[in-house]
Amino acid sequence: MNQLKGLKDVENFKIEDDRKLHSASHEEIISGATTDIYFVRTLDILKGMDLDEAMVTAEIFPRKPGIMAGMDEVIELLKGRDLEVMAVEEGTEFEPKDTVLRITGKYKDFAIYETAMLGMLASASGWATASKKIKEACGDKPFLCFGARHLHPSVAPVMERAAVVGGATGASCILAAKILGVEPSGTLPHASILIAGDTEKIAVEYDRLMPAEHQRTVLIDTFKDEVEESLRIARALGDNLYGVRVDTPSERGGVTPGLIRELRAKLDIEGFNHVKIIVSGGLTPERIEILREAGADSFGVGSFISAASPIDMTMDLKVVNGKEVAKRGRIPGLINNDKLKKIEL
Repeated sequence: MNQLKGLKDVENFKIEDDRKLHSASHEEIISGATTDIYFVRTLDILKGMDLDEAMVTAEIFPRKPGIMAGMDEVIELLKGRDLEVMAVEEGTEFEPKDTVLRITGKYKDFAIYETAMLGMLASASGWATASKKIKEACGDKPFLCFGARHLHPSVAPVMERAAVVGGATGASCILAAKILGVEPSGTLPHASILIAGDTEKIAVEYDRLMPAEHQRTVLIDTFKDEVEESLRIARALGDNLYGVRVDTPSERGGVTPGLIRELRAKLDIEGFNHVKIIVSGGLTPERIEILREAGADSFGVGSFISAASPIDMTMDLKVVNGKEVAKRGRIPGLINNDKLKKIEL
């Protein structure tokens, strides 16, 4: 698709009759089709005023503190354009009003990307910041992001990638993991056990089929008492069993510290000290701290990360044709941030 440069291009932009999904394609985002219409209208008006060659410097800042994610996508969006860009790196901590991105060039060369840039940074930084809170609660214990099911699939990989930026050990979403250059993490769902009709039966087959290097982890809350089922699976798989995952639903009281303590003690008594206890199901930082102290070894976290609110980002023009400017309430001129680094486009 060609880049949208004016209202005529918007008028001529048509949606195919056989379009199957509502999400934007990479080409549509790069063309400017996901922008707010008033940026395109502005380009037409500025051209009519002979101001379309205006040189500007724009800065983006957040409204709340957080962890930067999404900047890599923004930089990809700006590549190939005659712009000077300075940005903070992925994973950088920021405070409210910190300048996280500075763009210098002709306004017409990046105006239609303001909507997309702000959205990329706001959503990804919100997810990364939530992930950082989980990481802090986990201490030295690892956790995986299981949040893809809570989001539209078009953005699920963005979310899980941001979670890893924030501190997650890995991602369960295949595309997110591949983008990160790692293999996706996960074992078996409840559905597999329900279809098989018995946890031990499917655990034995799971053990037989998986390669030696795979860390065999089995869900143990489907049919029987969690401790009883864990011991049964541990006896069946022996040293091959890496861990058991406890995902007791809220209808049964959820995963409690007492359950984790009992499970750890009884696994140890029977000589299964090597078996890890992985906990998932509606986890928050507060619950993780309690369950970690009770003996949980790692965690699977979904909705706390996926449901995190975006961190509002704002873009202001700070210099226009060499003159420092600002809207009312803001300070004219550039706001320096020592964390900014020059980006080669």
